[in-house]
Amino acid sequence: MPTPTSLSPDTVREAAAVAAKRAAEAEANRQLTPDVVEAIVHAGFVRHFVPARYGGAAGGFAELLSAVTQVGEGCASAAWFASLTAGTGRLAAYLPEEGRQEVWAEGPHTVVVGGLVQAGTAEPVPGGWRVRGQWPYVSGIAHSGWALLCAKTERGARFFAVPRASYGVADTWFNSGMRATGSNTLILDETEVPDARSVALDDLLAGEAPGAQAPCHRVPMKAGNGLTLTAPLLGAARGALRRWSELVGDKLLAPAGAISGGVGRASYELILARADGEVDAAALLLRRVAEVADQAPVGALHTARNGRDCALAADLLATAVDRLLRSSGSRGQSENEALQRHWRDVTTGAGHAGLQLPAVAGAFVSQSALPSTG
Repeated sequence: MPTPTSLSPDTVREAAAVAAKRAAEAEANRQLTPDVVEAIVHAGFVRHFVPARYGGAAGGFAELLSAVTQVGEGCASAAWFASLTAGTGRLAAYLPEEGRQEVWAEGPHTVVVGGLVQAGTAEPVPGGWRVRGQWPYVSGIAHSGWALLCAKTERGARFFAVPRASYGVADTWFNSGMRATGSNTLILDETEVPDARSVALDDLLAGEAPGAQAPCHRVPMKAGNGLTLTAPLLGAARGALRRWSELVGDKLLAPAGAISGGVGRASYELILARADGEVDAAALLLRRVAEVADQAPVGALHTARNGRDCALAADLLATAVDRLLRSSGSRGQSENEALQRHWRDVTTGAGHAGLQLPAVAGAFVSQSALPSTG
C-alpha cells in the first residue's frame, strides 16, 4: 500500500473521483470496492487524527469537513467510511500509551472502526477485562484492523480496543441508504482485553487525551462526533443539488411563464433557491462546529451547541434533498438514478441516533442562558 499522505487537495480529489466512479457498483455489492478504500487511506483520512508521534497528522476538524464533503458529493458511503474511520482514530488516541502503540504498531494507516453503542458487557479480571457482546452498525468493518468497542461495566461504560483477529462479522446491513458502508454487526466472543487497551467513557466525554499536544486531542467526544456524521450528508446534498439541476435544466432555461406539466419555470427557480439556501445554511452551521472544535479546549456550552448544530444541519439537509426528489418527476426517482441514491443516503444518515434534535436539545438548553421549563 502506498505511504499515506495528508489531506492534500490532489489526493482528496483523486479519492472523490474514484468513489464517484464506483458508487453504483459499491451500492450493488453493499461494500466499498478495494480501490476506493485504498484511495481513502492514501488520501490521509485514516491517519488524520492519529497523534503525530505515531505518524499521524493530528489534523483539524475544518480540514476534515472540507475533504469529507468533497468525497460525499459522489458517494456518501465512501465519505461516511472516510469520516467515521478518521473520527474513531481520534478516539483511539485516548487509550493509554501501551494500547496506542499496539493499535498503530503497523502504522497510522490502520483502519480503526467503532462500536460506540454500549452493546457489550465487560467484567474485571487480573490485569484487564473480560469483554463480550454484539455491536450492530459498525461501518467499514470489512476493512478494519482494529475495533474500538463500548461496553457496560459495574464501574460505568468503557471502550476497549480489539484487534481484527478477535472478532467476527455478521452480515446484517440491508438498509435503504448508505448501503455501501457495510455497517454490519461485530461479534465478540468472551475475550480478555488488557487495561492498556481500555479507556473510560467519561475520559472521552471530558476530552483530554493522555499527553495531548494537538487541539484535536482535547475535544470532548460530543463536541466532535456529530461533525463526522454530518459531513458526508453535506456532500451528498450538494451532489443532489447538482444532479437535480441537470435533470430539470431545460425547465430552468424555459421562457418565463412557460408551463411544463402544470409547473412553471418560477416554481423550479423557487425550489432550487430554497434547497440551495438550506444546504448553504447547513454548511455554515457545520463550519462553525468545526471552528469551535479546532479551538480546543471546548467548554460545556459549546459542546452542547455543536451537538445541536449538527442535528439541525442534518435536518436541513434531509429536508432540502427530499424537496429536490419530490420535484424531480419520475426520471429523478428511477432505480438507477443518482438523485434518488443521494436522497436515500441523506435520509438514512440523518436518521442516525447521534443526529436527533430531541436528544441534544435538553443538553443545549441546560447549558445556555435560555429559560428552561425542566
